[in-house]
This record gives sequence, C-alpha cells and structure tokens, in this order.
Amino acid sequence: MTVVESPRVLAQQTASLSPILKQATPVIVDHALGSWIHGTDGRDYLDFTTGIGVTSTGHCHPRVVAAAQEQCTRIIHAQYTTVMHPPLLELTDKLGAVLPMGLDSVFYANSGSEAVEAAVRLARMATAKPNIIVFQGGFHGRTVAAASLTTAGTRFSAGFSPLMGGVHMAPFPYAYRYGWDTDTAVDFALRELDYLLTSRVAPNDTAAFLIEPVLGDGGYLPTPPRFLAGLRERADRHGILLVVDEVQAGFGRTGKFWGHQHADGLTPDILITAKGLASGFPISAIAAPTELMSKAWPGSQGGTYGGNAVAAAAAVATLDVIDDEGLVENARVRGEQLLSGIREVTAGYDVVGDVRGLGLMVGIEFVARDGDATRPDAAAALAVQQATTRHGLLTLTCGPEGNVVRLIPALVVSDEEIAMGTKRFASALAEVAGERAHTDGS
Repeated sequence: MTVVESPRVLAQQTASLSPILKQATPVIVDHALGSWIHGTDGRDYLDFTTGIGVTSTGHCHPRVVAAAQEQCTRIIHAQYTTVMHPPLLELTDKLGAVLPMGLDSVFYANSGSEAVEAAVRLARMATAKPNIIVFQGGFHGRTVAAASLTTAGTRFSAGFSPLMGGVHMAPFPYAYRYGWDTDTAVDFALRELDYLLTSRVAPNDTAAFLIEPVLGDGGYLPTPPRFLAGLRERADRHGILLVVDEVQAGFGRTGKFWGHQHADGLTPDILITAKGLASGFPISAIAAPTELMSKAWPGSQGGTYGGNAVAAAAAVATLDVIDDEGLVENARVRGEQLLSGIREVTAGYDVVGDVRGLGLMVGIEFVARDGDATRPDAAAALAVQQATTRHGLLTLTCGPEGNVVRLIPALVVSDEEIAMGTKRFASALAEVAGERAHTDGS
C-alpha cells in the first residue's frame, strides 16, 4: 500500500523595503507630468525635487516618452561593448556639440557614482599618481570609492571602513559658514590648498582635484568662479588634472549648460555627467580628451548596462528638447525669479540665515540664533520641508548638518509655477514660524 503524503503548506512571506530607506514625503505617485506630481491621495503637488534633479525636462515629457517607447520596439538592451546601437552613436554625436571644446571622448555608465569612480580611475591611470584632492562638503556618491571622496556628511561613508586611500580634503570657500565675504573665503581656501600641497600632499603624487560647480548634498553652495579659476591655474602649474563633477549641476540646471561655465574660459580635464542627462532614465558619462581617455588601461572601462539603448534614446530626446525649447535660458530666468522670490518671502525670519543659488538650484539655510552667533538648525529645516508638502510643494533637505532646504524645479518650469511655488514655500515657512513662536511662548 502506497502512502501519499499530504502536500505541505508553505508559509507565505511578505517583503518590504529596507527600513533604512526613509521617505522625504508621504506622497505615493499615481502619475506625473511636467512640474506636477499627482498623488494616489487625489492631491496635486508642485514638484521642486524632480527626482533630486533628474527629470530635467519635467515628468514624462511627450518627446522623451515617445523616443523611449519607439526604442523599446527595436531593442531594449544592446550591451555596447558587444554590439553597438544607433541611439548611443547619436547621443555621442550630440554630446560633442555641447561638451567643452577638446573633451571629445566619452565613456558611458549607469549612475553618478559609477561615473565618478571611472573618472578617478582614469585620472590615476593617466597620471600614474595616487592622490585625489576633494573639497569640504562635496558629494560624489555612495559606492566605496565615491563615498571615500564624499565629505557632505558622515552618513555617506561611516560604518564600512576602511575607505579608499589616497583621498585628501581641502576647505571649500563656504563664505556664510565662516562669516566672511566671498573674496575672503576664496583667498582662504586657495591659501589652505597651497598649504596642503606643501605640507601633506605633494603635487607630483597628486592625480586630480575633484569638485562640484555647485555643492549638491553639501548645501547648494555655488562654487565661486575665482576659486575654480584658482584650481585650474594650480592644476596646470603642478601637472594635476581638474575633474569637474557635473552630475547635479550640469545639463542646463544652473542657467548655463555646464555649471563650470560660470567661470569664463575654464575647461576641465575630465567632466562627469548623469542625473538630468536622460530625464529620468539611468545613464551617466565621463568625457575627456581622446589623448587622455586613451591612457585608461585596457579592460578598465565597461559594464553590463552602461549606455543602455532606451536610456540613450531618451537622452537624445532630452538634448533636443533642451535645445528646441530654450531650457538653459529658461533655467537662468526662472532661477533668478525663484532666488529673488525666496529671498523676499524669507526676509525678516531670524530662522533663515542664508538664501543662495545658481539657476534652478536654490538653497535656504536655517539657523538658530544666540545673540550675534548662529548654529545650524536642522529641526527648523525639516519642519519647513515637511510643511511644504502639506502646502502642495515638494522639497528636500541637504547639507552636512541637514539644515538646508533645497529647491530643484524642472527646467521646463513656468513663471506661474515659480510664483506658485514661492507662495507655497512662504505659507509653509509662516506656519512653522508661527508654531515655533507659540511653543516658545508657552
């Protein structure tokens, strides 16, 4: 007699996202278009986060959507060191028209971190030097090498030491933090860089300077043009490469196509781009002169998904939209409107220490005051950021101490949307200020 065992009932498992992933807002997206996110809660939100500066042409721009849809009917993944595909060839050709003169060779990856690591690898291989000098407050990614280069907060690099060696930090000319004017801060930072090159990091052991044209997670701080020019001069004098991380500041966001172009006449040796490159599709790149790129060792560049066909098609469409719709100029004009408007509505609030920005990158730094002294007030920044969501405006915080609210509208943002966003920010700030005054008074 055969005994048939009853099938065992397997327990069902429920998965969830990592508890370490914290949402900046409670919004769940149903759909989005342009500068607007429409939530499953039935509310419409003006999006001044744009996926942390990624959806450069706004959400679901029809031309970007059409390009991606059409490419999906041809081929989705064509690994570009195995077989080549037309979108990547077209993208490379179009990038040549906007890249700084002389940066005529491009390597593609997926993320900003990957591109940063590729740039550092190239710099070390090309110069046969080990050291990289970064600047205080810079953010370059979360992978091991990129996190080793990041000084925008300990949370990005703590807990998995040892980090990559050969990284040295110099001061950034953060004028507000020091209580100085910009020129004094620049003089100080350049003087300290020279001292570092004399006392700790020999120039003939230094491969590159690595800097953002506007600090991103470090607090939305524009890098003064004279400081960038000082880096270029020292790089040339000492035989050091200047690597500019345009991951967040590039592709029109600052009101010029590249953020470093605010320093007239300056050209980096290696440029890094990602985020706004494809309006939301994952693709990144580094660009360098062919002679320099050729010094990378064989096999040192590659990756399974780098230069994905659909992402490349979306990037081609993104470049076309930016050009055809005049979005770089729109970023400049709308950025001036936003910066002026935010300065106006924050005037008179002691909790606001500084308002700064370049193009559509605007940061509001919150402080607590004790007489003439100030200290970072992360609680106020977070309270305002949360309040903006309640008022229908999506924003984010940043800064090493979390006390900066950053505004990152899409490049397609309109006059009316900037005015609306400014008004909603003002309402959120007034709400938080009123609550804090009531609490202090009680």
